[in-house]
Amino acid sequence: MTARPALRAAARIARRRQQQQPFVSLTTAKESRTFSTSATTLQHNTTTTTTTTSSSSTSSSNGNHINNNNAGSSRTTHFGFQDGLSESEKTERVAGVFHSVAESYDRMNDLMSFGWHRIWKDHFVSSLNPGYSSTHPPTPQRILDVAGGTGDIAFRMLHQAHVINANPNIHITISDINPSMLAVGQQRSLALPAAQQATLSFLEADATSLPRSITPDSLDLYTVAFGIRNFANIPAALAEAYRVLKPGGVFACLEFSKVGNPVLDAVYKRWSFSAIPLIGQLVAGDRDSYQYLVESIERFPSQREFRRMIEEAGFVVGGQGYEDLTGGVAAIHKGMKPL
Repeated sequence: MTARPALRAAARIARRRQQQQPFVSLTTAKESRTFSTSATTLQHNTTTTTTTTSSSSTSSSNGNHINNNNAGSSRTTHFGFQDGLSESEKTERVAGVFHSVAESYDRMNDLMSFGWHRIWKDHFVSSLNPGYSSTHPPTPQRILDVAGGTGDIAFRMLHQAHVINANPNIHITISDINPSMLAVGQQRSLALPAAQQATLSFLEADATSLPRSITPDSLDLYTVAFGIRNFANIPAALAEAYRVLKPGGVFACLEFSKVGNPVLDAVYKRWSFSAIPLIGQLVAGDRDSYQYLVESIERFPSQREFRRMIEEAGFVVGGQGYEDLTGGVAAIHKGMKPL
């Protein structure tokens, strides 16, 4: 694969690290909250797996100690259809892609999905129903929205909690590895009501190695929407999600997936590989970045394969473990950390 123009921004990203905002420490809520997993029966996978991580670590500029799963690793991964990359190289290339597309990301999502991504996100958040509590006063809830830079999911969750469930006792941290995406979200958050802004914070962090300031068993809900397929090490990210969630806490993922109907699949793939990179060129002036995004969707595991990865991380899943949206173009996966 030839070098992509968008990836030249990766070097600038590295320099920006020196100016990144401080990590936000999340405190542990006193009471746990079990979110809806949309399943009548939960069965625990008894398979035990061992994850080997690098013992090397780095410290951030503000002194927080962070495990660095990518540093010194001999593991290889892929970047779209290009194989044989180190995890650190993929992380750098993905950073370049999202730095390039940050300003036009939401507009491109509308064009690429004909607006369906908004319906999927609405359904994803309503199925989780953040802020709901059967107690009075409402139970405090702590939520981490990973790869959520532009705020699409977090802002919906704030609305659900504050407006629908009348529960302002909620705190959401938007986490993203890319400062350009976070900058878009921070700017957009200024339009939120003051009460919602007060319960929102931003965190620049790698999902495969979250800062230790996010302590074990401290979160009620971990969400990631259209982001996990870009992670350099998905099992490491799932292990981190398991670490920071409370017992009874929920991991919830919305991601592009595999279409079951052969006719719809053929039409969808033709659209994806022919039209989406072209739209990226015409609208955002960046064909290569959107070519990567299409390839990353194709390389992401099937619904059943990803369910197995969630189970192997230790989560309990209910029913078939996922919900297909629009024939499998996207899917919602949920898992609960055992009590």
